[in-house]
Amino acid sequence: MKKDNKAVIYWLLTGGFLIFIMVVIGGITRLTDSGLSISNYRLITGTIPPIGDLEWQEAFDLYKKHPEFNAYNNHFNIEDFKSIYFWEWLHRVIGRSIGMVFIIPFFYFLIRKQLTKSTIKKCLVLLSLGAFQGFLGWYMVKSGLIDMPDVSHYRLAAHLVTAFITFAATLWVALDLIYPNRKPANKPMRNLIFGSYVVIIIQIIYGAFIAGLKAGLLHNHWPLMNEGAFMHHTVYVLDPFYKNLIENPSGIQFVHRILAYIVVFLIFIIWKKSKKSTLTILQKQGINSLLILVLLQFLLGVLTLIYQVPLWLGVAHQVGAFFLLTSITFTLHRFTK
Repeated sequence: MKKDNKAVIYWLLTGGFLIFIMVVIGGITRLTDSGLSISNYRLITGTIPPIGDLEWQEAFDLYKKHPEFNAYNNHFNIEDFKSIYFWEWLHRVIGRSIGMVFIIPFFYFLIRKQLTKSTIKKCLVLLSLGAFQGFLGWYMVKSGLIDMPDVSHYRLAAHLVTAFITFAATLWVALDLIYPNRKPANKPMRNLIFGSYVVIIIQIIYGAFIAGLKAGLLHNHWPLMNEGAFMHHTVYVLDPFYKNLIENPSGIQFVHRILAYIVVFLIFIIWKKSKKSTLTILQKQGINSLLILVLLQFLLGVLTLIYQVPLWLGVAHQVGAFFLLTSITFTLHRFTK
């Protein structure tokens, strides 16, 4: 059978789709404050939720021992606990499913000699990223079980961004197989798109900081912050100043706002320059999708802020970031190879 065939492509795209689903469920888990509802980690038996009143009570009693219950949820009854347990359990089950979907077909294709050496190396990188992502999930949850009633926003950002990068890498490998023919790269456009890619990743990191510190519940006005200020005085209250950029919720929200304008500006420049270049149909489609998605994502961000992060808007904004990353990954690939 031909190496790097359609079955391999479908496998990679299926894995990417499952990562997308996991990011959506992860967003719901975060916005419903469900992430610390399961305080132990059991790789095999953890796939089965509590069965019967006794097991549910044992799980609830374990939850009561940790800071989140005492700080925020000491009014919970068993039914309240079940509602948050569900999302974290589903998030973990999908994570385990992704591992199986990547590992089992990989060894099947490997044994059947359906992968080229280049694809094998790339897939090993993907598997490593997936394993690291699983570790980061555990590491993130652990930060909210000892002293703090919330997970570390740094660990949350690492967990989220690794998921996005794992998806982008999976898509890139699939695109290598879908478009095997190489052509000269359009270096000026490629470099501009790559620079925009880096800024989008930084913006996603700040989106995770916003989520981790609940900074979206502050300054719920646009285009200005509270009291009609472009930069509210609470943005720069910490000393040294750099801490305002990574630990101060107001400062982080301000950076996220500014980066949003920068991302829109960069994508507009890419679109403008594309009008003066001779491009393929796929390159044009990639850039047009970028412009549409960045404007939609900007609008979602504004609405999410103004309405103080309702669940559906918060999830839609995260999904928007995912689609934007998908679009720029595809576009960069088309200008690179």
